[in-house]
Amino acid sequence: MTGDLKMIQCVAFDMDDTLYDELDYYKSGLAAVASVMAEDYNLDETLVFSTLWAVFTGGNHKTTFNATLEELAISYDSDYIRKWVDTLRCHPPQITLPADSRAVLEGLKADYRLALITDGFLPAQKLKARALDIEKYFDFTVFTEELGRAFWKPSTAAFDKMLDEMALQPRQCVYVGDNLLKDFIAPNKLGFETIQLVRPNRLHTSPAPEESAKAHYRIDSLSKLPKLLEQINV
Repeated sequence: MTGDLKMIQCVAFDMDDTLYDELDYYKSGLAAVASVMAEDYNLDETLVFSTLWAVFTGGNHKTTFNATLEELAISYDSDYIRKWVDTLRCHPPQITLPADSRAVLEGLKADYRLALITDGFLPAQKLKARALDIEKYFDFTVFTEELGRAFWKPSTAAFDKMLDEMALQPRQCVYVGDNLLKDFIAPNKLGFETIQLVRPNRLHTSPAPEESAKAHYRIDSLSKLPKLLEQINV
């Protein structure tokens, strides 16, 4: 396979909502926040968590903590909000790699080189990767925050770095992600094949802002990826 420049040699992955359900991360993080918040305000921890979870799963992902405190009729200031944001981002997440993801990664590694390109705040992303125990599967990993905030997706920087360090051409690569707002713009521009994984519990459901942001292929289960790769390689 690796001798033919026209065939896919590398499969690169996003992490959040691609290799696991990001909702599980937030459930873990909000439980950590609930513990701190309950202690700070002398509240019942179960009540705090249930309120946080109801607000978050109700669609309020940007001001979850503010809305929760307002729901509980508790005054707060910006320093406390920052404390809980930091608690969420720095907590050791209680997440595991799903069986289908593990099986796919292990199976693909025999035939392809694998890469991981993931956005997000660096400490949180590294803690996620450690909890999932996934870096062992990849020949190349880039946390885009290490390149600088300006180089998060949809910047091409991480993809350019991957191509350079792995000595690959774009036509030899596939990128698998979930988020139509940012995941596929750069790899599409560079000439990758792109695949959107649509998990049932995914957090990011906004439509593509333009045609160039759409993936070339769409699957609803990671277990369907190996077969699709075979079809792309024909």
